[in-house]
Amino acid sequence: MNNIHTTYKQEIVFARILIPFTLGIISFYGIKDTRFLNLLILINISLFTYLLMERFVYKKGKITKHKGTKGLILHLLLYFSGGLSSTLYNQHIHTDYYAFKKQKYLKIRISNEPEIRQNIILFNAFVSKSADKKQPLNSTESDSFVFKPAFGKIKLSIMKNTTDSCTLKYGDELIIPANFIETPPALNPSEFDFKSWLAARNIYHQSFLNQEQIVKLNTNTGNALLRFAIQLRKEQVDVYRKLIKNNDAFAVATTLILGYRADLSAEIMNIYSKTGTIHVLSVSGMHVGLLYFVLNSLLWFLNKTQTGKIIKALFILSSIWFYTLLTGFSPSVLRASIMISIFIVARIFSKNTNSYNIVAFAAFCLLLYNPFFIWDVGFQLSFIAVIGLIYLQPKIQNWVPIKHPWLAKIWSITAMSLAAQLATYPFSVYYFHQFPLYFLVSNLFITLPAALIMYIGVIILLFNFNALGPLFEWLLNFTNAGLNQIAGLPFSGITAIWLSKAELILLCLSLILFITAWDKVNKQLLFTSLITFFSLQSLITYDKIQSFHQKKTVRYVLKKNYAFAAISAHRAVLYTDLKPGCKIYNHAVKPALDQHRVTEITFKAVNVTTDLKDNLIFDQHN
Repeated sequence: MNNIHTTYKQEIVFARILIPFTLGIISFYGIKDTRFLNLLILINISLFTYLLMERFVYKKGKITKHKGTKGLILHLLLYFSGGLSSTLYNQHIHTDYYAFKKQKYLKIRISNEPEIRQNIILFNAFVSKSADKKQPLNSTESDSFVFKPAFGKIKLSIMKNTTDSCTLKYGDELIIPANFIETPPALNPSEFDFKSWLAARNIYHQSFLNQEQIVKLNTNTGNALLRFAIQLRKEQVDVYRKLIKNNDAFAVATTLILGYRADLSAEIMNIYSKTGTIHVLSVSGMHVGLLYFVLNSLLWFLNKTQTGKIIKALFILSSIWFYTLLTGFSPSVLRASIMISIFIVARIFSKNTNSYNIVAFAAFCLLLYNPFFIWDVGFQLSFIAVIGLIYLQPKIQNWVPIKHPWLAKIWSITAMSLAAQLATYPFSVYYFHQFPLYFLVSNLFITLPAALIMYIGVIILLFNFNALGPLFEWLLNFTNAGLNQIAGLPFSGITAIWLSKAELILLCLSLILFITAWDKVNKQLLFTSLITFFSLQSLITYDKIQSFHQKKTVRYVLKKNYAFAAISAHRAVLYTDLKPGCKIYNHAVKPALDQHRVTEITFKAVNVTTDLKDNLIFDQHN
């Protein structure tokens, strides 16, 4: 029995490594004090030194009884290593961070593909140097400035000059005024916290400039491979633009196949979100899996010899990683590519692989590269979905044994959708505040079209087969129209679901306990899961009672508009100059009303000057 337990522990070694390492990242996230950094370095060195010494003594056979202590020290080392990784990644800890310097100019390098919205160019950049002005700013050469070391990321918004074209691309170096501000927090209750979202990407400051304020240098220092990939993707996007006339169809094609989301409208995003098929628009494991399936099928003839298998594996690996590069190295694609790569290599050498260990290894590699990935919603949901598929999908599929091949495939897809939705349900509801009731119908509907769109789109790009363009566009329009019909069905989804962190934890615990109890047929776990679920329902009921008796006002802080809500129970009177359903209302005003469980909103139009608004509102309210 001990041998079996030891073997299993060895099979999931990376799962055991990942847990303390991730906890360390979470615990020390946001630490900006260099004293903590020095302390973490000292702790890690001490723990590592102890393990080395213990290993040396252990080889001499003198302290075999201390194996438990060794395990504890190893877990502590992994925990504090995660903390050190998280702290080192935070740019506030570096003395050369540009926000600490008092310089007039910054030299930056564009670190992603610039996005154009109306007349504004948006991009992230890496600050490489800071500078004082040396000569009149009339040259595009870097020798006009005296440079000093600087470090850090910044978000830029450049207002284009309508009389002049401004072409910026990944890797371009610019000199900009050091006019930046700290990213402001969300100003309204329940509003999307852009400050925290950027902080999870290690960006804490942003700058708003006019085109005339920037100096573009004649240098491009971006990664050559990434620059090639971005340029290649742009060329592929242009191919689709020439073939597809419908804007929504074009946006879905470029997003689904190439991971290019710039042209995706809010309406299309809403349709896919309401139907529970938003994962299709995130280039992820499904796309990599489809690519592997096709290549593995086409190259079947290479399976006859070991050399042929190696050639086949190298070709598939090269294709998968080229596709990963082409899609911009998103966390979900990286996760899928790492896992499939391990699977392919293991098959070549006929090694048994543990699925959980592969998932944990992929997560560990990504967190070593960027510990802040742990806060990325896509990263979290993709790994949770994969774990759900590995554990739940076979069990759900075994509920109904079906012998008919086509019916078995349909049930397999249904089981896959159920497993993924059940696994991601708590976090999906917590982050997106809605749950699609027809997710089974929509996922069954989109499975075949999504695969055909992927295959046809890739064939068009690889072989310049433009004759498939009309079929390609029709399939995209058919898919969008079908999902739109499903989204428009009565009771298509539950919206305005708001969970607190405590409720999220209780929901996760109750689901895990219930699934484990069902799998192990354990009455005690089932009873514990019911108690946890009852505790969750008690909290939710308490929130509902509180909302029924609430009487409060909410004053919104808006840049160019006005909104003031008087809330009583589940009703609210909203004094505003905004229109129902407009972008500002949906993003800044409605979330707070939803969180307060307001179901009936009466709009009162306000059209007065800014100086008189407050008095008028309070007069009306009183």
